[in-house]
Amino acid sequence: MTFLIGLLSLALAAAGPFDAKAVADQSTLEFLTVGPEEGEHWSTVWFVVIDGAVCLRLGPRAIDRVERHKDAPTMKIRFGADEVYEMRFEKVSDMGPAIAQAMYEKYWTDIIGEPFRRLGLTSEPMMLRLVPAAAGT
Repeated sequence: MTFLIGLLSLALAAAGPFDAKAVADQSTLEFLTVGPEEGEHWSTVWFVVIDGAVCLRLGPRAIDRVERHKDAPTMKIRFGADEVYEMRFEKVSDMGPAIAQAMYEKYWTDIIGEPFRRLGLTSEPMMLRLVPAAAGT
């Protein structure tokens, strides 16, 4: 375990400063949550960049992980194995329409879930904005 923590710290140091615009065209990111029972878990999600910040729209399983995350409001995100960044997240329910529109524009398959969301057949998503952890200190 100590080895993994050291490796993750090395990756964080190697990644350099975070630039949301530089990763905006990537398809997915992974975020790390640490739950009280299961420990560390990397979740893979779609994301968009709005006004220079990474934004997520999370479903029920990811919401549960974020709500039980012991290191909240910080989390690590990664793009591939070599780009790991420490971020601070904030819930931004007021950004729902903007995030939904950006998701629709970036991911053509997002349209498949839209009827279910409009009819209320899915649970309410959680909207998050991620900014570099250093920016919040």
